[in-house]
Amino acid sequence: MITAIRDVRRARGMTLDDVARACVPPTTAQTIGRLETGTRTVSVAWLNRIAAALGVDAAELVRLSDSGVPVAALIGPEGAVAPRAPMTLASPQPGAGLVGLVVQAALGDYRAGDQLWCERLAPDAFARALNRDVLVPRAAGRFAFGRLIGREEGRVQLLGLMPGARQQVLADPPWMAKVTRLIRDL
Repeated sequence: MITAIRDVRRARGMTLDDVARACVPPTTAQTIGRLETGTRTVSVAWLNRIAAALGVDAAELVRLSDSGVPVAALIGPEGAVAPRAPMTLASPQPGAGLVGLVVQAALGDYRAGDQLWCERLAPDAFARALNRDVLVPRAAGRFAFGRLIGREEGRVQLLGLMPGARQQVLADPPWMAKVTRLIRDL
């Protein structure tokens, strides 16, 4: 794990010893130094202790790797060509309001094992999901999944993804989740 302990400590104008003494229970400056440099593994418990000593949220002490995966080639009509400038692919980062789905058996275009990331939408944003696959909550903890084909006066119409599926009409769903990303192992 890459941490920003040193940067935050310096920004606060604190020494290793200051942070060590501010920890509950107190520790040594040497331990804080090892945690800063990665010589010692930083656990969640240590992150929380150091964050409290620095007066910050523990999330501020963690850095996500920004290295990504290097792009070797671009695929297009001419075949595979090297990019003109270095490029990287970032891992998908979850955002607020996302809902995940796991496909257990083939359904329409989806295969068993597919993971679907969905953007949760409030009723006033349902129009953004027309002609997209959506998850809609139903009574008693059940759900409906299909293509949103219409909405009118608080009702939404879904078409199942299998050939010959019947249309479902659901009244006043509190939210729906529009599929935005498919993650599939090859």
